[in-house]
Amino acid sequence: MIKDVKYKVNIDTLDKNYDDKGIGLNDIACITIRTTKPLFYDSYRQNRVTGSLIIIDEATNITVGAGMIL
Repeated sequence: MIKDVKYKVNIDTLDKNYDDKGIGLNDIACITIRTTKPLFYDSYRQNRVTGSLIIIDEATNITVGAGMIL
């Protein structure tokens, strides 16, 4: 579950937008997620395999996002 959107990144200027909390298609954002079970992970800088993730809609099993863990 996406718990919070900290900011979105303007892809043209790479500025952080803290006011716009809506995420649309192809947007880049810094988010906080909540999981139902504990996860074991590394930061993306340490290990690209265990530091990356995909977000799947549990109702449709469609991939709705991808991310890197900081």
